[in-house]
Amino acid sequence: MSVRTGRRVRTTVFGVVVAAGITATVCAAGPASAREAAPASHQVTQQAMDAAVRDGVPGVIGVAQQDGRTWTGDSGVADLRTGRERQAEDRYRVGSITKTFVATVVLQLEAEGRLSLDDTVEHWLPDVVRGNGHDGKKITLRRLLNHTSGIYNYTQDPAFGQRIFGTEFLQHRYDTYTPRQLVDIAMEHAPNFEPGASWRYSNTNFVLAGMVVEKATGHSYASEIERRILRPLHLRSTTVPGTDSRMPRPSGRAYSKLSTESTGRTYDVTALNPSMASSAGEMVSNSADLNRFYRALLTGELLPPRQLKEMKTAVPMSADTPDAGYGLGLQMNKLPCGTEVWGHGGGIHGSSSMAVTTGDGRHSLAFNFNGDWSGDADAVVLAEFCGTTPAAKPVKPVAGLVASAAFVK
Repeated sequence: MSVRTGRRVRTTVFGVVVAAGITATVCAAGPASAREAAPASHQVTQQAMDAAVRDGVPGVIGVAQQDGRTWTGDSGVADLRTGRERQAEDRYRVGSITKTFVATVVLQLEAEGRLSLDDTVEHWLPDVVRGNGHDGKKITLRRLLNHTSGIYNYTQDPAFGQRIFGTEFLQHRYDTYTPRQLVDIAMEHAPNFEPGASWRYSNTNFVLAGMVVEKATGHSYASEIERRILRPLHLRSTTVPGTDSRMPRPSGRAYSKLSTESTGRTYDVTALNPSMASSAGEMVSNSADLNRFYRALLTGELLPPRQLKEMKTAVPMSADTPDAGYGLGLQMNKLPCGTEVWGHGGGIHGSSSMAVTTGDGRHSLAFNFNGDWSGDADAVVLAEFCGTTPAAKPVKPVAGLVASAAFVK
């Protein structure tokens, strides 16, 4: 989902929505003095995680892997009530990171000759994208996957936003939405632009992509992800929950202000029906699984060379982001230190995540903030891949999705 513009967000590398400002008690739980010191090569990353907790994030968990070595960093707590610390195995909702999984399945189907990226949406989903200027005959599957379709983002609908992103969420958290219902919300609005005329992030694109997978295979997108990705890679902590509101164990809690403000009451939003996100952002995973997935993807385990090249063919998102581009469910960002990383960010109520990997798969990082109103994910990424010290040198926001790629409004 997109972000409420009123929030203070410092997460522009891959558009994760994260946030700040809980209580002094939470901040006291974070410093590294309470745990074993991080190795020298990851001290700066640990400092960035600790800074996020001081900024108000209840807890952070992250796993970095480089040349076969694994490091786990954590700060703060997984549960504000019990004080349990976050653990490397903790599962969390990954929001829009789901999009990379969906795009991978679509590209596998193309490699098998079962569809083409140049097929129109109308070809696969007759009469679904229609009304108020939308025309599925003019939109290809490629334009869905790289967000150049112009289709309105259903999560920006005011009535939907009121039910889902404010305190009304507490009464609607278990509501079930079908993919068609979500698309129909978007069709009530005019498109953002003519197909191919610009770039704009829209969760509706990937709800439609999930529907196309089902139409092309006769199986749900969830079952195709499980068969084609989760089982072959042994991603045992990754699930596509559908309408199941429960979090699998082990996991902590997820917290939100349910407001555009970073102050006020903190709500436990752990339980929710993820059908509101559908194939745009409903998945659950953990850091180790996300690292494994992106390494396998970028090193050619999941896609033939031609499809991987298609996926990495990134379009510019704006004139202000020359060092960033969006491919097919996959974003590229060239960091200030020259390192190029690929991945995605994602957020859903109370959970803000990021997973990035170098193009050769040798260095990867996946982490999660269990709050959605503050924090600096850019700082964590830059610390890990560039060695930038947030405490000594303020982190300049990195060109990227400018807080648009997460599934949180």
